[in-house]
Amino acid sequence: MYSYLYKHRFYLINIPLIIYWIILFILTTLPGRMAVTLDVSDKIEHFGAYGLLSVFLYLNLYFQNRFEILKKFPGTFTLLIASFYGLLDELHQLLVPGRSADVLDWLADFSGTLLAVLIIKYLLARLKEMETEKK
Repeated sequence: MYSYLYKHRFYLINIPLIIYWIILFILTTLPGRMAVTLDVSDKIEHFGAYGLLSVFLYLNLYFQNRFEILKKFPGTFTLLIASFYGLLDELHQLLVPGRSADVLDWLADFSGTLLAVLIIKYLLARLKEMETEKK
């Protein structure tokens, strides 16, 4: 599975990351009255949205071969990039009618990112280990 992900990273990781990030931006740009909600706490929505974004972002940084530092520290850079984007998104929502910025929303974004990074780091290590054992 590990080598399959690496081999097909463009279609399984890069394209989904781009599409998901565009969708996330569009959804947070909708005015408050048009906002899509899931009938759960908005903190859970933020947690999940940024958790999924962080899965794709971490995998993208981990499997890329262009920048060694990003490949070496994908978790750190995922936390930095997703957290900064979450902050920008909260500030951006100040300009969207019916929306507001909330520090607790940003904390939910950060928490979702952190948990996703920890889970993906663990799962990738296990996949790599399992693949090594097969050989």
